[in-house]
Amino acid sequence: MKNKIPYYAHSVENQPESQWQTLSGHLAQVGEMAAGFAAVFGAQEIACYTGELHDLGKYTPEFAARLRGGKSVDHATAGAKIAVERFGDKAGKLMAFCIAGHHAGLANGDGEGDNRRTLKQRLEQPFDGKALHRLDPVWQQEIALPENLPVPPLKADTHHKWFSYAFFTRMLYSCLVDADFLDTEAFYVSRSVEKNTIQRGGHPDLNALQQRFNAFIKSFRRPTEQAPATEAGQRRAALNRLRSNILDHAVAQAGEAPGLFTLTVPTGGGKTFTSMAFALEHAKRHGMRRVIYVIPFTSIIEQNAAEFRKAFGDLGEAAVLEHHSTFDDSKLKDRHSKDKLRQASENWDMPVVVTTAVQFFESLFADRSSRCRKLHNIAGSVIILDEAQMLPLNLLLPVMQAIKELARNYLCSVVMCTATQPAIQAEHGFYRGFENVREIAPNPTALFEQLRRTTVQHIGLQTDADLLGKLGQHPQMLIIVNNRRHARSLYDSAKHLDGVFHLTTLMCAKHRTQMLETIRGRLKNGEPCRVIATSLIEAGVDVDFPLVMRAEAGLDSVAQAAGRCNREGKRLAEESFVWVFQPEAQWKAPAELGLLSGVMRSVVRQHASDLLSVEAITDYFSEVYQLKGTELDQHRILAMHHNAGSSLNFPFQTIVAKFRMIETHMQPLIIPFDDEAERLIDGLRHADQIGGLLRKLQRYTVQIPEKALAALYKERLIEPINEQTFGKQFYALIDKQNLYDEVAGFSWTNPYFVQPENSVL
Repeated sequence: MKNKIPYYAHSVENQPESQWQTLSGHLAQVGEMAAGFAAVFGAQEIACYTGELHDLGKYTPEFAARLRGGKSVDHATAGAKIAVERFGDKAGKLMAFCIAGHHAGLANGDGEGDNRRTLKQRLEQPFDGKALHRLDPVWQQEIALPENLPVPPLKADTHHKWFSYAFFTRMLYSCLVDADFLDTEAFYVSRSVEKNTIQRGGHPDLNALQQRFNAFIKSFRRPTEQAPATEAGQRRAALNRLRSNILDHAVAQAGEAPGLFTLTVPTGGGKTFTSMAFALEHAKRHGMRRVIYVIPFTSIIEQNAAEFRKAFGDLGEAAVLEHHSTFDDSKLKDRHSKDKLRQASENWDMPVVVTTAVQFFESLFADRSSRCRKLHNIAGSVIILDEAQMLPLNLLLPVMQAIKELARNYLCSVVMCTATQPAIQAEHGFYRGFENVREIAPNPTALFEQLRRTTVQHIGLQTDADLLGKLGQHPQMLIIVNNRRHARSLYDSAKHLDGVFHLTTLMCAKHRTQMLETIRGRLKNGEPCRVIATSLIEAGVDVDFPLVMRAEAGLDSVAQAAGRCNREGKRLAEESFVWVFQPEAQWKAPAELGLLSGVMRSVVRQHASDLLSVEAITDYFSEVYQLKGTELDQHRILAMHHNAGSSLNFPFQTIVAKFRMIETHMQPLIIPFDDEAERLIDGLRHADQIGGLLRKLQRYTVQIPEKALAALYKERLIEPINEQTFGKQFYALIDKQNLYDEVAGFSWTNPYFVQPENSVL
């Protein structure tokens, strides 16, 4: 009688087989964990069996030999084939996508794949002992499968039924890959192979966080009688009372059923803390699991995360995760290195997550395990979309469909939080727009009048000479232009004046923070402070100028610029001006911005007396959406889902290639800005694991076009850090003295780098 082969999932180097992980144990544990993850959206059964089948191909003598030093073996296709054979072309097909792709990623269902085979090609492989090895029948004794397995009922959109199935597949995939990763990680930790592992779990619950948060809010609600007797002090006290009323009103709406909400409050009305107060109370009322705060810009993510940590007091550090998309693990040299980086990448299992719109939405349309594994932790969350008007126009329709899906099938509430609410509801005339959206602010129209702190005027063409003249006349003012080249040119012409500063995204975050501290100090002390910046300063940066000039852009950008003028209400609105101007021809805006500027000018003609009213903003967005038309889904992502139809052959790889919120692919470059940066770079140079280094290094990076990075490398101006361990993933600037200065940050004259389309931020 033939001896039974012992089947293992994972081996341990230099340890006996008795210390290896059994295959049956791994499959059972992954299935159980995946089921737990999927329970929140009612998919525990299908998730359990997906987990139990994912490594079925390891039940072969060939894989057993692989663990003992043999050749590589396809161990993912077998489980996919069995899933379809047992559970058919619906449940089985969705499971097969996940199982076949649990290492390589979700493939296209049919047609052409991008350096990985389509699911159809893999399912057509026979168990012939060649590419796909025959399974040992012992697996049927160790895994008990049911006769049939339905897909959980999905509340599908009539017009986008198949989108719901593709979205569910990514959610199921998330449950599988996160469970697989965590169980594998736990096994190796138990064998003392991996060191410095992230400690998971043990986070404070939302109720405890709410108690700390409420105490924090109460601490700065100063009684009216304590307000200073000065006119400015009284205005400040009135503003604080209004902010408190807005927050209290929003929290009072928290009992509303989960779904879609808007928080429409002008800049200065306290949206950040109001939205969090609502989210915490809403989560408590409805048993929701976490709060995810989505910010449009990486540049302010640390600022908001720090504010929340402060508000949560002694629980803040253990409660708040900030997750950027600065570093990407897709280009690491080998799988072992990838696992090390993934270990440093969180799976969003903390109670409060602060992330970027790029990270959030690209993950919802992703195909790789590293981006998808957190998705199941989005289910059952309150999601706050800060500055919701900044959702990219060319992806607006698929983004809206994803938001609908989260609210409809994954027990999420989504709060669209902004002063300039996009007109994307059905009641605004938006075709198939959001329905049953509840406003949680008290009477937004009245709020805009109460919180009006500026006078906005369009002053026509302004040459650079005109701008320089105004800089000379006004000791404290902010000029915002549409690209870095214009900002630098103005600065160079104005730097002889007292207190002139320049802000750009080519400064690393640490540099910008230092610069902003200096700017705030000069403003507070009444010293000359003339700032020339790109739109980055509109992204929630807390500065307060008596005069702001804004180059023509969309009306939402004008509103953001106005938020930097008389921000604290210390002056009368009639004395605080926002001048919108047309720059001279050489600084002509790119086509997309030109369209938005044109619509803004038409709104000026209709609403000149109150350019930032709710009505003006609604008219602006309605006209923009009408002009864009089918370009609101420029890459036909919804059509790709629809065309897959009942075959369920979703082109996952193609979709992720098209769903890019930032069209120009940017890469991080680490700047040795100060001694701390150099110490961190040196730590990365000698690290075999990344740990917390990446988060600290994010403050010392600038994002540059991929082609510019390649050109810098070719000219030996940058160096890859620890290439042997991490591949060509991390680059640091070598020639800081000539390529990074205290005024402009990273500065390089390479022709590609200075092209207008690469200079808009």
